[in-house]
Amino acid sequence: MFMEYFFLLVGIAILVLAFMILSRFTKAGKTGDESAPPAPGFVTCPVCGMPLSKGENLHSKIFRPMTTPDQRMTVQGCPHCYPRVMPGISRRCPVCGKPLSLDDELVARLFNRADNKKHVMILGCSKCMSPRARD
Repeated sequence: MFMEYFFLLVGIAILVLAFMILSRFTKAGKTGDESAPPAPGFVTCPVCGMPLSKGENLHSKIFRPMTTPDQRMTVQGCPHCYPRVMPGISRRCPVCGKPLSLDDELVARLFNRADNKKHVMILGCSKCMSPRARD
């Protein structure tokens, strides 16, 4: 009788352990290793390519008029590369690939869609764009 309870207890312990391991790997991509770099998110910085965590925003300027579906904007970077570049990160133009200084910014178009979603199209940096295309 004692052996039956022992095997029942061991079986339940194995099931609980398996459930804990399985739930640890299925929680929103978390593996339990907090020292690992964050998994690439949906949004990455166009200047340095770093994934943006929830709550991190790009530093940008949007020019008026605000009611049009297409607006001019400039992108300076994300918290990883602007206003200070973190060690090991390089700022590059995604169009021409040239290195960018902190004074350089990307020129982009912001499209305001009818369903209140926004889309940004990077046109280039001041080094690779013609003066006419910047306006």
